[in-house]
Amino acid sequence: MRTLISAIALSFALPVLAQSPTDRALPTETQPARKPGNPPLQPIPEPPPPPPGLEPDAALEPQVTIQRRGTETVEEFRINGRLYMVKVTPSHGRSYYLIDNVGRGEFSRYDSYDTGTRPPMWVIHQW
Repeated sequence: MRTLISAIALSFALPVLAQSPTDRALPTETQPARKPGNPPLQPIPEPPPPPPGLEPDAALEPQVTIQRRGTETVEEFRINGRLYMVKVTPSHGRSYYLIDNVGRGEFSRYDSYDTGTRPPMWVIHQW
């Protein structure tokens, strides 16, 4: 009985052993193993350049002024010359923010910049 099982196992193993190493493509470090039927991986092409006329607007970039007052640091953030946020970092303790949410020059204190969900606010008319 053992000889019959050995003969059957040998009959299945011989075709595999008869293949040359080039017939059996083994995955290498540069070629990862992939499932049959999947196409080989291709490198991602470079993104196209932006269309002309879409250069970043320097007026929309915030201007940051950093001042050192004694042992604390005050950072002022402005867009178009208008102050909209101040970050105060004391010598001891956590930093806090003074933010003008509406644009009237009334600042509210926040202990972190992320205040949670806020309703959207857009300027509809300004004069």
